[in-house]
Amino acid sequence: MAGRATVRPVEDPDDDPPLALVPVPVVSLDGRASVSNDVPYPLRIAAAWFWRLLVVAAGAAAVLWVVGRLHQVVVPVAISLLLSALLSPAVSWLRKRVRLHRSLATALVMVSGLGVVFGVLTLVITQFVNSWQQLSENARAGVQQIQGWLKRGPLHLSDQQLNSVFDAANQWLNDHRSTLTTGAVSTATTALDVLASLFLVLFTTFFFLRDGRRIWRFLVNLLPAAGREPLGSAGEESWQTLVAYVRATVLVAFIDAAGIGIGLVILRVPLAFPLAALVFLGAFIPIIGATLSGTVAILVALVTRGPLTALLALLVVIGVQQLEGHVLQPAIMGKAVAIHPLAVIMAIATGVVLAGIVGALVAVPITAVLNTGIRHLAARREHRPEPPPPEEVVVRG
Repeated sequence: MAGRATVRPVEDPDDDPPLALVPVPVVSLDGRASVSNDVPYPLRIAAAWFWRLLVVAAGAAAVLWVVGRLHQVVVPVAISLLLSALLSPAVSWLRKRVRLHRSLATALVMVSGLGVVFGVLTLVITQFVNSWQQLSENARAGVQQIQGWLKRGPLHLSDQQLNSVFDAANQWLNDHRSTLTTGAVSTATTALDVLASLFLVLFTTFFFLRDGRRIWRFLVNLLPAAGREPLGSAGEESWQTLVAYVRATVLVAFIDAAGIGIGLVILRVPLAFPLAALVFLGAFIPIIGATLSGTVAILVALVTRGPLTALLALLVVIGVQQLEGHVLQPAIMGKAVAIHPLAVIMAIATGVVLAGIVGALVAVPITAVLNTGIRHLAARREHRPEPPPPEEVVVRG
């Protein structure tokens, strides 16, 4: 017979029955039994997990400390990554379809794309700033009307109860004002800081668009050989997720602002364009931003047009947000960027605590990128082929 035959032990009835396996205590070098034998197995597992989690927490704390010390560099680079994710499809199209040189395609896209981006943002922010005083007065009047309804309505709240709630809210805002504005104010305290940050954003965006793939390959080649291919592919998948997220966020913000703005125009609510601009800016913070900006629009409608118009404005805001959450985001972002709403809320809260407004803006993209990369690595590990079994087994009697 070709090949080797599997050898199996022959049972002898005269042999003694096999002895039960008794755990042998581990003996240390000095002859004493190891202490680990006296520690319960579940406790050893818990301790092993705990010290590993402590190492991970210490590493995360060190990374956050370094980021905090280098925030004047990290924030512009983060903005550059977002702009690169927004503009990179146009660069790829010019290089593949029009056959332009890499530097020329990058320069054309940067000049035209950044011109459009900064032009839209300038228009939106200008309209928002110019109407801020009237918006704040209308919102304050709307809050006072709601406060009066709470006193005279079915709840019959007393002045003391209402004042305690509003005092607590104002106290929280005052206590956390520095935290909320730390990412926006501390990085641009002077005109020189603004110019330096702007130059760094433009410089890094240009080279990310032109040499981003080369830079990524250089960083991957610094890794051990076994980790280059899986981490490189995970990075590519994560970048595609970031591109999809930024593109979808801008498109969804525009649709939200257009939908709510058109609804306010139809309802003849004053300041419709500034309110739409506020919705556009707020939509960059998922879930929370559009809700807060829509609330301001409802309050303005309540003050200027009455309760019925405010109710109709509420229906418009809810309808646009339902369209966004159930149709636009799944269709534009796809499953690759799908994140559970609880994860989004936790990411935004963590970003606000760690870096204020800037943290809230970049928390969800970071979460989406990490989610894609980790899922990609986990899928690779699950589909990794198992080692083949040995061709024969030899058992010695």
